[in-house]
Amino acid sequence: MTAHVTDLSSVRRPIDQANGLPNAHYIDPGVFDEEKQALLFDQWAGLAVAADVPDAGDAVPLTFLGMPLLLVRDRNGQVRVFQNTCRHRGMILVEEPRKIEGAIRCPYHSWCYSTEGKLVSTPHVGGPGQNTHPAIDRALLGLVEIRSHVWLDVIWINVSGTAAPFEVANARLLDRWREFDQPLYHGGTDSRFQIEVACNWKLAVENYCESYHLPWVHPGLNSYSRLEDHYHIEEPGLFSGQGTLVYRQLKDYEGRTFPDFAGISGTWDTAAEYVTAFPNVLLGVHRDHAFAIILVPQGPERTVEHVHIYYATPTQPEDLRAKNSQQWKTVFKEDVFVVEGMQRGRHGVAFDGGRFSPAMDGPTHLFHDWVAEKVSARRAAGQAAAPFAAQAAE
Repeated sequence: MTAHVTDLSSVRRPIDQANGLPNAHYIDPGVFDEEKQALLFDQWAGLAVAADVPDAGDAVPLTFLGMPLLLVRDRNGQVRVFQNTCRHRGMILVEEPRKIEGAIRCPYHSWCYSTEGKLVSTPHVGGPGQNTHPAIDRALLGLVEIRSHVWLDVIWINVSGTAAPFEVANARLLDRWREFDQPLYHGGTDSRFQIEVACNWKLAVENYCESYHLPWVHPGLNSYSRLEDHYHIEEPGLFSGQGTLVYRQLKDYEGRTFPDFAGISGTWDTAAEYVTAFPNVLLGVHRDHAFAIILVPQGPERTVEHVHIYYATPTQPEDLRAKNSQQWKTVFKEDVFVVEGMQRGRHGVAFDGGRFSPAMDGPTHLFHDWVAEKVSARRAAGQAAAPFAAQAAE
């Protein structure tokens, strides 16, 4: 599908002069496909969490932007991401989450793969009873592995394989939150939930980045962590978000709290931070728990938010954990009417992308600028390649 070529020049201006992204970046299927490549396939995007495959042999099929993927924890405990596609005739290998006992077997012609992705068996490929053939080199026909990295239990993937190594691309964020680079324990069933929203995924990012909306959208949260207690987090081209100088630990009826993460500094006694690691992972860290929200686009105007909450210890008081999950679920659902309202607003044909408050919208403007920069770079690369493609076709 051909994208509507949008004018992004006004988006890249300084915040006091800039407009937001044009409407087409929220509603046009062609622009959605353009952004899929430039923002999600060419960068380190969030896919799932390692807690989805806790044990060796666990396998979970996923669809990410139309691409069938298979999340596997191999026999050595390493998390891997493969295309969920047999190298023989393209059959889907795994339809439902399950434990791999032995090998990953294609249900079509029984080609089998190890959990490391190696092709290990090709029954009758050389004729009845002949399981090899000179033309079928098993060493060259393993599963296609998608480049992946696990950090804060999030599984990040770079589909194109062209991004800098994860530790390089995200060095500033890894350094900022180095204290939290330690074992994180998923809270279990009541600490994972999904929120389906009728909006473009970028609107969820934009809303999460800023604290400007707190007094009106989150009055309960704002009653103790007020707008004036917040500060901006801005790393151009990398991540943006907000922090608060007021964080109150949740307590149960006996006054118990969650244990703190090991070895963290006193900075976090009353502080918390919330950032979007561009493009699609919303992260929050506190002294006693953390969360990750992975935004999985379902099209230009639909998104599924996958929420996961983590703790410093393998077990937590059940009632306190349930209370924490419910509290965050309430906060996140309070944002739904906002992002869905903005999505409907993007169908106003005269809307010019909107303006930013120079004092309050810095983190959101940074995200718009990042989107515009990546899309523009992708377009420029395509234009540079066009003359060579034309010559090759002659």
